[in-house]
Amino acid sequence: MINYEENIEVKGARVHNLKNIDVTIPREKLVVITGLSGSGKSSLAFDTIYAEGQRRYIETFSAYARQFLGGLERPDVDKIDGLSPVIAIEQKTTSKSPRSTVGTITEVYDFLRLLFARAADAYSYVTGEKMVSYSDEQIKELIKTDYADKRINVLAPIIKSRKGHYRELFEQIGKQGFVKVRVDGEIKDIVKGMKVDRYKTHDIEIVIDRLKVTDSEDADKRLTESINTAMYSGNDVLMVLEEGKTDPRYFSRDLMCPTSGVSYPTPEPNTFSFNSPKGMCPNCSGLGHVYEVNENKIFPNKKISIKAGGIAPLGEYKKSWAFKQIETIAQRYNFELTDTIAKIPEEAMDILLNGGKESFELDSKTLGVKRTYTIDYEGISNFIKHQFNESGSTSIRRWAKEYMDKIVCPVCSGSRLRTESLNFRISDRNIAELAQMDIAELAEFFDGLNQKLDGNQQIIAEEIIKEIRTRIRFLLDVGLDYLSLNRGSKSLSGGEAQRIRLATQIGSQLVGVLYILDEPSIGLHQRDNNRLIRSLEALRDIGNSVIVVEHDRDMIERADHVIDIGPKAGRHGGEIISEGSPQDLKDHHTLTADYITGDKEIPVPKKRRKGNGKNIVLSGCTGNNLKNVTVQFPLGKMIGVTGVSGSGKSTLINETLYPIMNAHYFNGVKKPMPYKKITGLQHIDKVIDINQSPIGRTPRSNPATYTGVFSEIRSLFTKTLEAAIRGYKPGRFSFNVKGGRCETCQGGGLKVIEMNFLPDVYVECETCNGKRFNRETLEIRYKGKSIADVLEMTVDEAVDFFENIPKIYRKLKTIKDVGLGYISLGQQSTTLSGGEAQRIKLATELSKRDTGNTFYILDEPTTGLHFEDIRVLMEVLERLVDKGNTVLIIEHNMDVIKMMDHIIDIGYEGGRGGGMVVAKGTPEELIKDQKSYTAEFLRLEIGQQKEKAKMVLARDK
Repeated sequence: MINYEENIEVKGARVHNLKNIDVTIPREKLVVITGLSGSGKSSLAFDTIYAEGQRRYIETFSAYARQFLGGLERPDVDKIDGLSPVIAIEQKTTSKSPRSTVGTITEVYDFLRLLFARAADAYSYVTGEKMVSYSDEQIKELIKTDYADKRINVLAPIIKSRKGHYRELFEQIGKQGFVKVRVDGEIKDIVKGMKVDRYKTHDIEIVIDRLKVTDSEDADKRLTESINTAMYSGNDVLMVLEEGKTDPRYFSRDLMCPTSGVSYPTPEPNTFSFNSPKGMCPNCSGLGHVYEVNENKIFPNKKISIKAGGIAPLGEYKKSWAFKQIETIAQRYNFELTDTIAKIPEEAMDILLNGGKESFELDSKTLGVKRTYTIDYEGISNFIKHQFNESGSTSIRRWAKEYMDKIVCPVCSGSRLRTESLNFRISDRNIAELAQMDIAELAEFFDGLNQKLDGNQQIIAEEIIKEIRTRIRFLLDVGLDYLSLNRGSKSLSGGEAQRIRLATQIGSQLVGVLYILDEPSIGLHQRDNNRLIRSLEALRDIGNSVIVVEHDRDMIERADHVIDIGPKAGRHGGEIISEGSPQDLKDHHTLTADYITGDKEIPVPKKRRKGNGKNIVLSGCTGNNLKNVTVQFPLGKMIGVTGVSGSGKSTLINETLYPIMNAHYFNGVKKPMPYKKITGLQHIDKVIDINQSPIGRTPRSNPATYTGVFSEIRSLFTKTLEAAIRGYKPGRFSFNVKGGRCETCQGGGLKVIEMNFLPDVYVECETCNGKRFNRETLEIRYKGKSIADVLEMTVDEAVDFFENIPKIYRKLKTIKDVGLGYISLGQQSTTLSGGEAQRIKLATELSKRDTGNTFYILDEPTTGLHFEDIRVLMEVLERLVDKGNTVLIIEHNMDVIKMMDHIIDIGYEGGRGGGMVVAKGTPEELIKDQKSYTAEFLRLEIGQQKEKAKMVLARDK
């Protein structure tokens, strides 16, 4: 009998390709689910166990809340017993909001805001002096001490450096019973009709009282009343001016600069939030960047005329109000619309860009008399800005963006905060400077910080600092020491985002929870793997169950329990082929076990390619943490770019090299990170970046539409006899066009239920049952299959089905060759992992005719791949290089790195400790380097294979 306190029992799971499986998962253990890509790992972990946990959670909601979730179905499983509350930590769950950062996700920034609100010292942004604040009683004692037996004026400041005549203000002050004011340093009586020059800036203070400071009881009482009245009128600020002196002294209940009188409101956590009006920079609204119109994008070619389309946003000349205004400007500044842009006078260019109003007289050619003309032009630059900022239309904003550059906000220099917030400091650092530090540097800052604070601050800050240090430690433990708190969540890789959520969950200290993780080791160097595994073990040790879908050898060997699903992928998978301890897995001799024990392996190539002798040389790269790096990329080889996480690999390749090449070959507009020069681009004819971004953002996108094979399939269906009789065109077989699709779901196959408090829920369309097409369309058959049946086929099945149609067969065969034979043609792109999306892109490129002179860039193509899948993928990439192309791979996986012809290792550390080329050369040359972390693990990998080869040779003899 099963003990549900010790196990989770899954009975009869049939989700996707799972074949009615039963599985027992021990609780409070580290459990790894492994197997080939597409074998059913995610179907068991996420679509069965997590989906059932989520459904049970929703059942606890009120009937009112549940009515919006009527379509959330139970996963196809007989029963699941022993299930705890479930938290899924997936790769796609971080916010893409530009306001979301590492600091906000992990809550470290929230604690920093609290720390600065309670324990920071404020400094004046005018003089740099430390700000002071007083209670009314303190102000009175200071005045009595510093002005004893002296005559003083108590003033209430009401106007500070502002223009105006202030007639009404003086009248109002007089009605309140005050008789004198100090205007621009001079004390005057208030008289009827009193005003000042409206075009000059003025400082105005009410003279609340004029008194002599003595120890008498009456003088004391009078001073107290004067302070209260001045504070009320001066908005918590007063000034004391000694008679005969010209410089007053400021006192405030708020923080105030004693010299300049600049005051700050009492700090609160929102004062340091770039998402609150109290803290955000007013110029960029807390985003750290602004969009600025680029004149060169408005006038891209100054050798052509306005009439020929020289003003890009307006296009070629046509009869419109805008061109009528431009003709008037041309008359005023004496140029023709047929003149080249370069010949237009500077003043006219200024009006064309920035607008202006002007009336002028010119002789009328037809009337023979002078005629008045008026220019009233908004300016192209202002019009673009207005459309970008005010338009509610996404397409119009996108149009405006084409003529703008994203630049660092000139007011806050990218810090996102207003000036006042940046002038609060702890240990001589403001909050933005702390947010810019990498996590490792931040940890150093907080070590011993409490001792640097004064007594009162120490007591206030002690608990807050403890919370910050705990959360920083968790981030260090999962290998994210190179990130900074102000790093945007949009720029995080799937693995980084997942490890941040993992660190946050460890920090929450929940107990009795079932955590399910999807390949947390993605993007992590072998060096940091141990720290990640220790973090998962820590989560387990405090009383949680941890299920990890993973291919990593170290993770599998350190697990308490391993479930291997297979034997193959897709419809040939979905069975439990091994469950038990890591040793039990090895004894079962599954495909996974054979790679772990070394019975199967990806062999080290016997010789390395020499290349074609040509190079691309990129010099002087200084983006992010790169330290003036110069790199040589030998062409005609397979190049590996390696190094610990955060060392600068992506900055060098994705942010510097690729944008340069994309701009050179395809006029790409993304601005590369700073570099000095690049040579050798003439040696190749195109660059292709195969990254892990989704192939589509909605369920309408799928592998068939992305690769273009669906267009060919639709054309094939129109050639059937029945379709020809009915006059059906290719659009009839598209689920994106009215006519052939199901109109209930508009061809989506699913209906979206939008949730305000949970992610959107997709439910199957009740009219077409998810088939996407209407009955008439589904009646058309090719070889007995409808268009919906074809979309449900796996790639493996479709390859056989369409083997006699060369155009379709070639594209499908390339998808199969990259190891994706198990996915269905119509699988929604939103359900594909990053690795699968990347391989579909690779297949799309492979199906095109290559030139033998192409530069391919792949960023961690092994994401989500089993050892066997990596072998298949590498065979495909090897074929590409054998044809003369260059393949550059950013990678951590040793099975891939050992196959490179040339390795560029970046390091030594991540973040500020990285950004240098540590070593370069063939794997055999690299392993001689004693300082490279990659070399250390590569040495082990190649060494083990050599030892094994010797043993096999000895055994055969």
